[in-house]
Amino acid sequence: MLCFCFDPYVAIIGDIVNSKKIQDRDAVQQKLKAALSAVNEDYKAEIASNFMITLGDEFQGLLSTGKHLMDVLTRIEQEMSPVRFRFGIGVGSITTQIQRDWAIGADGPGYHKAREAVAHLKAAENKKENGPADTRIAFEDAPQEIADLLNVTFKLLTAIKQSWSKQQRLVIQDALKHRDSQVKMAGRLGVKQPTIHKHLINGHYYSYLEALSTINRIMAEVKNSNG
Repeated sequence: MLCFCFDPYVAIIGDIVNSKKIQDRDAVQQKLKAALSAVNEDYKAEIASNFMITLGDEFQGLLSTGKHLMDVLTRIEQEMSPVRFRFGIGVGSITTQIQRDWAIGADGPGYHKAREAVAHLKAAENKKENGPADTRIAFEDAPQEIADLLNVTFKLLTAIKQSWSKQQRLVIQDALKHRDSQVKMAGRLGVKQPTIHKHLINGHYYSYLEALSTINRIMAEVKNSNG
């Protein structure tokens, strides 16, 4: 169980991977604005400070609870595919005044930890570590074993995503978005149900989904009393 001696927030910093290699950066930025706007609307009950672009290739936002953390990250990934992100998650206090509509300028251990997590991901990529993650979490005040367990899980989730074929990715993204039957998925994607089943099984979809749900359950214990 996660126990804190303060009111924690969940700060998220997203950073586009290889942003300088993107040809139409303005189009990507506009797409990102739309994706973050959708997240702000759909998860407004859990958002303390809206998600917004802070730099050309970076965004940030603040959650008052972590119970939909992975839903938020998955939504952004899906809306922005094939653009890839690093996600730094910081759980901690915020020492500046929080404004719902303006995340820029917010500061405190929560954001420091999120920035620390992004830096760690970049360093791992630069070292060409085997099986780098695209998501990392850091806590201001929690047992290190919890952070270690979550970060290993993020590494495994990244490995699963990187193993998907183009068709598996298409099917799994549809499954994550709609969460309905394989028959309905087959209708939307114009294929037969056994094909859907094969892609879900070979893409380790059910293990992937269980891991997302487990992280959400753990992070649901992060609650700010003002949220």
